Amino acid sequence: MRVLVVEDEPQLNLRIEQALEAAGMKVDVAFDGEEGLFLGETEPYDAIVLDLGLPRLDGISVIRRWREMGRTMPILVLTARGRWADKAQAFDSGADDYLTKPFEMDEVITRVRVLIRRAAGHSSPEIICGPLRVDTSQGRVWVDGQAISLTAQEYRILAYLAHHRGRVVGRTELIEHVYDRDDDRESNVIDVLMGRIRKKLKAEIITTLRGQGWRLEGAADGA
Repeated sequence: MRVLVVEDEPQLNLRIEQALEAAGMKVDVAFDGEEGLFLGETEPYDAIVLDLGLPRLDGISVIRRWREMGRTMPILVLTARGRWADKAQAFDSGADDYLTKPFEMDEVITRVRVLIRRAAGHSSPEIICGPLRVDTSQGRVWVDGQAISLTAQEYRILAYLAHHRGRVVGRTELIEHVYDRDDDRESNVIDVLMGRIRKKLKAEIITTLRGQGWRLEGAADGA
């Protein structure tokens, strides 16, 4: 999953980026409201972590602009403002969750994961597709009850397909959501990684639709 962090304090920005990366996400960063606004307008993020007290353009204005443009990605607001009036303003502007500074990095990770899975329509952190079980809270995968070892990039691909199970995911969409802006986005790498994933799963649950993309098959878990 791909996340944008918009935070003007460099050390905090770095800590959040590193924590989310360690949790298996790809992260882009911005340090002011204008840069964050532009990235949120032009890149397909699965979630955004946004400070309110930003230079050049404040966080509330950024959220409102995104929502006016029809951008629907979930937004977690981080701020030192603890009053309910400030929280209400953030929610009324279109934020989905709110965390007051100081906070634990584990809580940021957990809240981002919850926002991503709920945006995809899943109530449980475990996504089940036939013999496949993906624990999105722990980054673990099982097939027929047997644990499967995946690289970070393989897991990101499989997790994205799992979040959108039953739907065809095109090559461009998959690349945009599992790589950040600075990664090498050669599309043939996806084919190599998909081949490795299929070999490790040992189950015919990823269907290739020529010219369209891939679809994760299997019975849903009712989420």
